[in-house]
Amino acid sequence: MKPDRDAPVGVFDSGVGGLTVAREIMRNLPSEKIVYFGDTARVPYGNKSKENVIRYSRQIIHFLLEQQVKAIVIACNTASAFALDEVRNEFDIPILGVIEPGARVAAQETKNKKIGVIGTEGTIGSGIHAAFLKKLDPGITVISKACPLFVPLVEEGWLHDPVTLEVVSRYLQEFKEKEADTLILGCTHYPLIRSTIREFMGEGVRLVNPAYETALELASLLEREGLLSGEKKQEEFPYRFYVSDLADKFKAFANSILPYDVEMTKKIDIEKY
Repeated sequence: MKPDRDAPVGVFDSGVGGLTVAREIMRNLPSEKIVYFGDTARVPYGNKSKENVIRYSRQIIHFLLEQQVKAIVIACNTASAFALDEVRNEFDIPILGVIEPGARVAAQETKNKKIGVIGTEGTIGSGIHAAFLKKLDPGITVISKACPLFVPLVEEGWLHDPVTLEVVSRYLQEFKEKEADTLILGCTHYPLIRSTIREFMGEGVRLVNPAYETALELASLLEREGLLSGEKKQEEFPYRFYVSDLADKFKAFANSILPYDVEMTKKIDIEKY
């Protein structure tokens, strides 16, 4: 049975980072409703094993299917790296990750074929960006680096802090030295410190925000499947947020970055799924 085109899109992440993807969907697909799940009890995924990340992703997809979503965006680089292929084969619903859309744009944009990728230890360790970029163009050199301190800095709200600039310059010096002309922000938290990264890397380096590219890819996916919502939302709560822990903290963070007032954040027991 074909899903209802006015059903919501499911979006999930290990925590709050995926809100940058939700934000781009809100901006670029204003007619779409969203059910967002943040796995705040088990964040971060970046240092978890592949098996666990696949298990978590399955549980969350079962929950989102119960919410009758029409498509799912895995708004988490680690889960996209570890679980996307598995769950795509298991579930009969369009599922999109955040890695391929960003990598495609980076491959198109680079002039000197030197592309930097930053992300969590899990994402970088998986080598998935490098493998996909090499498939697109074997001539590309990929420079990858895990930047584990970026996530806590973002969640602390230190987006424009001298400490953040110091950490950015420590991590990213290598990309300057190796002359990367394109840098993929391979973790959904990183767009929130984009201006600090830009300040260090300089105007000449193209920063790729996979959240934005994923929203555009979602639009073409929904169009292809005949699932684009026809209606401008009239509902009282077009965006629903669920978490596995710390609902108030999540809500405060969401309200600081979304173009929309988050009224409802509900905690659920994800282990039941």
